[in-house]
Formats: sequence, C-alpha cells, structure tokens
Amino acid sequence: MAFLTIACPCLFGLESVLSGEVKRMGGQDVEVTDGRVCFKGNPRMIARANVLLRTAERVLIVVGGFRAETFQDLFEGVYHLPWENFIGSRDAFPVKGWSLNSKLRSVPDCQSLIKKAIAKRLGEHYGAAWLEESGPVHQIQFSLMRDVASIMIDTSGSGLHKRGYRPTANAAPIKETLAAGIADLARVRENTLLVDPFCGSGTLLIEGATKALRIAPGLRRRFSAEHWGLIPQEDWQEERRASFELVRRSGTFRALGSDIDSAAVDLTLDNAERAGIRSKISCHTENVKNFVPPAEPFVLITNPPYGERMLTVEQAEELYRVMGQAFEPGEGRSYYVISPHEQFERLFGRAASRRRKLYNGNIKCILYMFF
Repeated sequence: MAFLTIACPCLFGLESVLSGEVKRMGGQDVEVTDGRVCFKGNPRMIARANVLLRTAERVLIVVGGFRAETFQDLFEGVYHLPWENFIGSRDAFPVKGWSLNSKLRSVPDCQSLIKKAIAKRLGEHYGAAWLEESGPVHQIQFSLMRDVASIMIDTSGSGLHKRGYRPTANAAPIKETLAAGIADLARVRENTLLVDPFCGSGTLLIEGATKALRIAPGLRRRFSAEHWGLIPQEDWQEERRASFELVRRSGTFRALGSDIDSAAVDLTLDNAERAGIRSKISCHTENVKNFVPPAEPFVLITNPPYGERMLTVEQAEELYRVMGQAFEPGEGRSYYVISPHEQFERLFGRAASRRRKLYNGNIKCILYMFF
C-alpha cells in the first residue's frame, strides 16, 4: 500500500512536542495544526507511532477530506472513499464524531449517514446485501469543522494515554500524555534527578523515568489495528523489538517523590512497580512546607492541587505561597509548576522565566518555568 496520511491528536499546547516526536521516528511531510499533527508514512508507521509516541492521544488513518454543506455532499464524499482498502467484508465499523461551526449540526444524523455510505460502498465491493460486522472493529471518526469533513479510522483503540501502569489514580491525576509532554519541555534526560513534592499517583515521576530510560509507552499494550491484517504481525513484533533495544537502564536517572498523603506515596510506588521502573523511584510522606531542595542539580516538575477537587481556592493559594518559600532558586535548579491560577506568580512570590499554555483535561493551565 502507498503512503498513508496519519493524524495524531494531542492536548492543546503540546503540538510542537508531538511534531518533534513524529520527526524523530521518521514521519514525513509533517504538518501541525491546533491540537493535531499530521504526517505521511507507510502502514508499518502505524505500528511505530502507536508504540513510540508519548504525547499523541491516538493514531488515526485519514481516509479522506472534503467540503460538506449538505447531507448529500456528506454521503457522496464518504461513499467515494476507498473503504475496501481498510475494512474487510465481516469487519465492524462503528461511527462517531463531532461538528463545529458547520451547517450539518446533527451529529447522530451525520453518524447514520456516514455509516450508510460506507455500508453501500463495501456492500457493492464485496457483493453482499448485508454486512454482518462480526470481525475486528474499525472505529470510524469524523469531524466537521467549518463545513469541511475529515473522515478517519482509529488504529489505537483505547486512548494512548492509557499506558497500563495506572489502574487507579488519586483524586486529581494529571494525564499521562501531558506529563510526558512536560517532561520533554523540562528536558528530562538519562542523568536527571527528577523531583515531585506532590507526587499523587506518580504520573509525572513515571513519565519522566520512562522518557529518561527510553522505555516506549506502548511497549506493553495492544492496539486495534493489530487485528486488522493491514499491518503484518511481523511488523508489530519488529517495532516492539526495536523499541525494546532502545531501552537504557544504565543511566544515573533518579526520581524523588513525596506527598502529604501516605496513600498517594503507596500508590506512586505501586504504579512505578507496574511501569517497571520501581528501582529508579524513591518516595516518602512529607508536607511541602518541609521540602528541602537536593544539594545536587535537579529538575522539579509538579502538579499541585488546583482548588477545584482537593482543596478550596483559598487553601490552594496559601499552598502556592508555601511553595514559593520552599522552592528556593539556585544554580542547577529548575522548577516546572502547572497551574490554572492566573495569579500563581504573585502568590508564589516571583515571576516565571517562561510560561506555556497547556490543558490538563478540560482545564486551561499555564506551565510556569523557573530557572
């Protein structure tokens, strides 16, 4: 099969991080838009992207795109796409998607129409009056943005943020893909001492550790496209084998975590064990007001309580003042704090060296960087 167009959605603010990942793994003709990175690659690149990418939410095949101002436009546009190249005669193809600033506003009607158009095309190709859809699932995703339709197939299945090491989390976890993106922005390396005094379920520490050790996030999980036959099983095996050979456990990377909640400390260590990096992480119970910066150079990345689910706003603001006193500046010390509070710097007591807009789920935040 010729090169495919591949789209990887990401959290807003991480586009440049994801595009860097895509380029490093060999993606071609990389294009960046808000919340998405598109590129070209052969079918094997689907396997590589699912296994390797840390900040992508999913890996999608772009089947086609066209203008659709009427339901007839939508039906004809979908019908004329080469669905038989991806979907077998018995395969399932559920449809979901969204519409924004478009004349076709009814998502259920669009779903139904897209389903009918694909079924008609496949039925004619396979000479079948009825498609049983008992085979592997090919989740169809569509978007309608300003009357332009994009029609895609999800190759990942469960979201790529589901690494497998976090079956449970604390009350306000940071998403794994966001944690990985911050670790990239903080330039966590194989010799980094990484610190998080609000470790929660350990996501920032674990994502930092797996990045430093070059452990691919998808090394231990499975993906929808493995069941399709589009990509030979040998290709999946070879991508995992190549990823495993990249792992470097010999570096001096260490992670130090703490939390005022002993249950969070236990959870962090349990998750680190599942992630296979328990030996690289130390964790203990401690109030942040007692935090003492390590004597050696370190990178501190943390996601303190926002005052939405765990503390009141007033309590969170007092916490930021305490952090400002505890996180003393110094040579070789870098602090990265993500917060939605617009007055964080005033409460913290000093201006950030740099700022970056990011989203933690649906919460608009700023990554405050202090060097």
